Amino acid sequence: MYDIKWIRDNTEAFDEGLGKRGIEPASAALVVLDVRRRELQTELQDVQKQRNTSAKAIGGAKAKGDEEAAQTLMAEVAGLKARYQQLEDEEREAVSALDRELAALPNRPADGVPVGTDEADNVELRTWGEIPTFSAPPKQHFELGEALGLMDFERAAKLSGARFVVLSGALARMERALGTFMLDMHTTESDYTEIAPPVLVREEAAFGTGNLPKFAEDLFRTTDDFWLIPTAEMPLTNLVGGEIVDAASLPYRFTACTPCFRAEAGSAGRDTRGMIRQHQFTKVELVSIAHPDQSEDEHDRMTACAEAVLQRLELPYRVLLLSTGDMGFSARKTYDLEVWLPGQDTYREISSCSNCGDFQARRMNARFRPDGERQTQFVHTLNGSGLAVGRTLVAVMENYQNADGSITVPTALRPYMGGLERIG
Repeated sequence: MYDIKWIRDNTEAFDEGLGKRGIEPASAALVVLDVRRRELQTELQDVQKQRNTSAKAIGGAKAKGDEEAAQTLMAEVAGLKARYQQLEDEEREAVSALDRELAALPNRPADGVPVGTDEADNVELRTWGEIPTFSAPPKQHFELGEALGLMDFERAAKLSGARFVVLSGALARMERALGTFMLDMHTTESDYTEIAPPVLVREEAAFGTGNLPKFAEDLFRTTDDFWLIPTAEMPLTNLVGGEIVDAASLPYRFTACTPCFRAEAGSAGRDTRGMIRQHQFTKVELVSIAHPDQSEDEHDRMTACAEAVLQRLELPYRVLLLSTGDMGFSARKTYDLEVWLPGQDTYREISSCSNCGDFQARRMNARFRPDGERQTQFVHTLNGSGLAVGRTLVAVMENYQNADGSITVPTALRPYMGGLERIG
């Protein structure tokens, strides 16, 4: 969300930022809407002053016994009241029109973000780990899981339709173990506070993170107007919504392991087999609420926390700086972690760590008061996957597969699996 005053004062910079996102200049149209809004507000004030003056004059006319003047003034006040109500309606619509336009615009990219049209323009920053070699062509996770009898897509489809899975036995335990392992790392080693948030939220929370109104078709909605979270970013970030937090306590760092729900409206025909893209999945989320001066360092720190999980599991990955064409709606800068999947012979996204600046904070009205100052400022919000649990399970299965179809349990995960070393 943007400050219209800032847009008025920085039209060139605003349009340039949108241009990097492939969006046509919008400042002129927004300024026109804002001018109309301010004109109506000024007229409302003028009409109210006239009402007050005329209402006061009625008393004076009656005190003088001038009933004719009093009646004329009363008629005038009635007309001004009707005009005021009309202007109120027009002003509300003008405010709504401006807010709708502002709410539909994505965040401006930070300096240094590569300008591009899609994922082909992302920049690889670094890689970690050795790509494993196999004596025979490696299998994909669904081939391994189905052969083990521990991954069932047919029964899931009978229950819920496409893009669902039923895990059982050791694979169900491994998924649970991965989530707990990640939470333990983040809370004991990286100073995150574990949160158990609701997975149903109100519309205001979905608006605050930028999911509504633009991406309503990607979300699931209940019949009584709750929204199922697509990631715990939504409730965790909104924990400070509408609040003025203590500047000295920043940054806040939250983590949660929750089920997540996505309609995948724009992914028809993509990843239809397996667990890569599902309507329901588990994810460990990282959220930071930071002072503006800290947010760049906090972004790097968050990304390192997500990388640490992959390193502990000894999964090869690479880090990308996303281009403006591949970056999320609310982000100003994003690092993606892509894990190597031998069965697909490619890297696939497993974490996306974004600095949103004050974009979400403005939508949520989340602020802090600098020490010794009366004026408040908006906090900066950051979010990242630490990691997507289902995709981590996929990566473990494919990277740790054996020729006989069994799966070696990573050393770091064995304490969470009761000492189990191999799934076969």
